[in-house]
Amino acid sequence: MATYRRFIFVCNGSDCKKGGCKKLQKDIKELIRSEDYKGKFKIIKTKCMDFCKSAPVIVLNNEVLKRGSVELLKEKL
Repeated sequence: MATYRRFIFVCNGSDCKKGGCKKLQKDIKELIRSEDYKGKFKIIKTKCMDFCKSAPVIVLNNEVLKRGSVELLKEKL
């Protein structure tokens, strides 16, 4: 049976851009290209998710990760 990729949603709203979502996306992209995670994840850029006070925001497995970072994401993977 084929394995399906999981999605990582990254908010690209104006407050998240100020909070560093572009750098976060680059860091996540490097992480998922590593041997451990290669081909298992896909990054989806979204519009504002209305969590502006806790930017940048990541959604993984229906869980909202506020003040997202690569370290926080690694814990959840």
